[in-house]
Amino acid sequence: MPSGHVDQPVIEDNRDGTVSIKYEPREEGIHELYVKYNGEHVQGSPYKFTVDSISSGYVTAYGSGLVSGVSGEPSQFTISTKGAGAGGLSMSVEGPSKAEITCHDNKDGTVAVSYLPTAPGEYKVSIRFGDKHIRGSPFIAKVTGEGRKRNQISVGSCSEVTLPGKISDNDIRSLNASIQAPSGLEEPCFLKRLPSGNIGISFTPREAGQHIVSVKKMGVHIQNSPFNITVQEQEVGDAKKVQVSGTALKEGKTHGENTFTVDTRNAGYGGLSLSIEGPSKAEIQCADSKDGVLAISYKPTEPGYYIINLKFADHHVEGSPFTVKVTGEGSNRQREKIQRQRDPAPLTEVGTNCKLTFKMPGITSFDLAATVTSPGGVSEDAEIQEVEDGLYSVHFVPKELGVHTVSVKYREIHIPGSPFQFTVGPLRDSGAHLVKAGGTGLERGEAGRFNEFNVWTREAGAGQLAISLEGPSKAEIDFKDRKDGSCDVSYKVDEPGEYRIGLKFNEQHIPDSPFKVYISPAVGDAYLLEVAQFPDSAQVDKPAQFYIRFNGAKGELDARIISPSGKTDDCFIQNIDGDQYSIRFMPRENGVHNINVKFNGVHIPASPLRIKVGKDDADPAAVHAHGPGLGSVKTGAKTDLIIDTCNAGAGILAVTMDGPSRVAMDCTEVEEGYKVRYTPLAPGFYYLSIKYNGAHIVCSPFKIEATGGKIAEVGAQETSSVTVETVQKVSKSGQKQGPVLPNFKSDASKVTSKGMGLKKAYLNKHNQFTVHAGDAGNNILYVGIYGPKGPCDEVQLKHKGKNNYECWYVVRDRGDYIVIIKWGEEHIPGSPYKVEV
Repeated sequence: MPSGHVDQPVIEDNRDGTVSIKYEPREEGIHELYVKYNGEHVQGSPYKFTVDSISSGYVTAYGSGLVSGVSGEPSQFTISTKGAGAGGLSMSVEGPSKAEITCHDNKDGTVAVSYLPTAPGEYKVSIRFGDKHIRGSPFIAKVTGEGRKRNQISVGSCSEVTLPGKISDNDIRSLNASIQAPSGLEEPCFLKRLPSGNIGISFTPREAGQHIVSVKKMGVHIQNSPFNITVQEQEVGDAKKVQVSGTALKEGKTHGENTFTVDTRNAGYGGLSLSIEGPSKAEIQCADSKDGVLAISYKPTEPGYYIINLKFADHHVEGSPFTVKVTGEGSNRQREKIQRQRDPAPLTEVGTNCKLTFKMPGITSFDLAATVTSPGGVSEDAEIQEVEDGLYSVHFVPKELGVHTVSVKYREIHIPGSPFQFTVGPLRDSGAHLVKAGGTGLERGEAGRFNEFNVWTREAGAGQLAISLEGPSKAEIDFKDRKDGSCDVSYKVDEPGEYRIGLKFNEQHIPDSPFKVYISPAVGDAYLLEVAQFPDSAQVDKPAQFYIRFNGAKGELDARIISPSGKTDDCFIQNIDGDQYSIRFMPRENGVHNINVKFNGVHIPASPLRIKVGKDDADPAAVHAHGPGLGSVKTGAKTDLIIDTCNAGAGILAVTMDGPSRVAMDCTEVEEGYKVRYTPLAPGFYYLSIKYNGAHIVCSPFKIEATGGKIAEVGAQETSSVTVETVQKVSKSGQKQGPVLPNFKSDASKVTSKGMGLKKAYLNKHNQFTVHAGDAGNNILYVGIYGPKGPCDEVQLKHKGKNNYECWYVVRDRGDYIVIIKWGEEHIPGSPYKVEV
């Protein structure tokens, strides 16, 4: 209550799957209503509302639409003007999207108002009477984007220009081009080799006049560059001249194609981008008829309000965003959701024991290995402990502050989620883009039993983690917090089919969410099947094989191999004797392949089996990105970043940019790797994902803030991407191959030693002495003993803890010996010692 007291409202069960909450206020002012289910806040809680005690004659407003709402669903409230006399009533709704307002006069002194928010966020509802805000106005309504799905397509139409000068196919790879408009806006543009052998560029013209095209090779202008080209007024893309028609932009039906047409013939050159968002992910089809009119159709599977954003040359066409009401049968998909508050993980410091835990059931810890790379580039092996059955933790003691890379591999292949980012010291950033999730339960599952995956929120700081599952049947979700910034999620569903798992942190999807998971029917006999003699690795175009034991199971066996590029090939299955079958396969490319082994159409427990083919040294943990394009950037200004792939092998590099506008983006080869250039067109936050062979590199996705004016109009989130197959790169300082010695800080003068073995020794006996280096910093102890006939026969060193060492040696010849003791590169006080035997 406003006074700070806590009061209990009445909860009534309506016995129909809903409850009513009733409260009779006794104080004026702002109240906070906490609604919790099983100890966790429900969505939108705590709700804030204002209580007035106003004598009649004032205008008041009440209703849920002043407090909360759901994107794409109407929010309602009521304004009461009883006895308030004459005066103009006006209202406005401001927020992340344009919200259409409708009013209905109830003829009893009240007005019913509804508005339709089309994007999640905070909306400001202002109500004025006689130009004065009424009591409590402006109201802040929190609108959530619950269960909204997006789909988008882009159709490009670019202006192509031929430039003088011939070029070979090989050269075009190392060239990059950019175009500068009269206003100074500079964007990357794409180069092609035209059939004539000349260079062609394609770009989206944004303004008329003289443009300058620079074509460079390794940063130097090629012959004749920069080129001048002129853009005519009618070539510039103009969204106002695009004509859209069709009732499908107002209403639609589920499970059917809803078609509308887009005519861009008179609108110049520009890309058309379309996104549709609503209760289901609508399939989009686009057919180009001969006369330049596009027929676009969408097929939703759930009824409700959908928002269609239609942009041409990065500006909304007339009427966009469109709000479409879709009616018809739903697909009866069930949703289940849980939310958990995540506390920040305890801070780690240099020299303390750091740990990262993960769950991987059904494997042998013998095949797991972990390494940690410090910010300074020093890699060390980390220790893996099995905490309990299937739960493992990686332990390491950091020597520096900053972002460390932890790679965890199973049979030399990164586990889902690896490489991990691990910050020692205070976190530099927080938010949903730093949450990671991985595990078999996000790839596939089985009906009727718990499927598990891991979520790591340590790097993202404190916040609320929401896990939702939707699909053919209701899910039971279980959550275990491991109190170190990681948690273990398991879920169980009864029906097989396709499910979507959404993971949100503070109301924002984490990278790669929602995950599509195929749940197979209950395993039946498939769990009896065992895999034997599975090879560690295979070679391209050489057959390899493994065996399957049926152990009495009856049914059909089927096996397919999926290559890194996504091609599927059948495996050759042969019965060897009654219960044992061999499966032969022939990989056609390098990289990690998956082999799906199914029995009666259901994956066997070990499937998909993963195998490394050829020299797959493409390691996402070895790829790093740096450059101005990862910091704060300006709209309309070209920026770039370098992706360093030295010593990371050859693989597939995929760069994706999500943000308020599409970006023109290109990727060219440079000495140490690849250079990505892009130009942001609207202010806001962009998320840049860099994946190498399908795994995010460490720190990806990067959060980049763009500031400046809007060159493109903002609608829904837009995605741009570029993919290249990389070639092997070796760093310039490639001479010093092998391990790097750590940077020791030590002082040999502080080492002490004592014992008879440093003065006198006896034949064939253990001669002993001790060395104490507890105060001498960190280093390596070297002991050498040299006699009349060369080094002595046996020297044994034992570390007793805290840099105290015990040493004994055995000699077989009489004479004078020299005992050398060094702490690092330097002799300790007294060394070399002369010893008489």
